[in-house]
Amino acid sequence: MAGLFYMPRLFIYHTEAKSKGEKEYAILHEQFIVMERRLWWVITTPAMYITVLAALVMLHVNPGLLTMGWMQVKLLFVAGLIGYHFKSQNIMHQLRAGTCKWTSGQLRMWNEVSTIILFAIVFLVILKSALNWIFGVLSLLGLSILLMILIKLYKKYRKSKGEAVE
Repeated sequence: MAGLFYMPRLFIYHTEAKSKGEKEYAILHEQFIVMERRLWWVITTPAMYITVLAALVMLHVNPGLLTMGWMQVKLLFVAGLIGYHFKSQNIMHQLRAGTCKWTSGQLRMWNEVSTIILFAIVFLVILKSALNWIFGVLSLLGLSILLMILIKLYKKYRKSKGEAVE
């Protein structure tokens, strides 16, 4: 999760470096490529494979978990997180090639997707009954709205400070 939280942050900085001069951007671009590659291939991707392997072993040892509704929904969120992982990898390749069309604002929103998915997974594990499920979904919706409001407020703050905002 740490890699999935930090990688979009690097994407934001990488994208915002375009507003620097051409010479500065060239240097920063190369540095971000190194940082992103190391984080992705040394920490994030191996951790994902180890986590998936551990989950498969757990489900093999206790196949009854697959009959539980909350586990099925949790696995859907985990599949979403894996999709998020590979889409982030795609963004990393686009940034390296200089073909990424995402703005820093869009990447800020993207940065929050992993947080929302993580909260959904944790809520499902902790809140397994139907009543708690409803509370969990409403809390997740509230968290999503709060995160979007905070991103907008941060963008407004940066504008007031005279920073370039996409």
